[in-house]
Amino acid sequence: MFCHLSEIKVEKGQHIRQGETLGLVGKTGRVTGPHLHWGMSLNNARVDPQLFLTTTH
Repeated sequence: MFCHLSEIKVEKGQHIRQGETLGLVGKTGRVTGPHLHWGMSLNNARVDPQLFLTTTH
């Protein structure tokens, strides 16, 4: 889930690749400036997105 986007570049169910632009950062709602809020859910329960990320150095 990505919130506060000014433009969405993908559709639900669309396959995406690493590095692909999903949307443009916006400032919707009660915010003081542009930012990105994102989260994940699994089986309708919120989960920590970091569990699904890998890091490279």
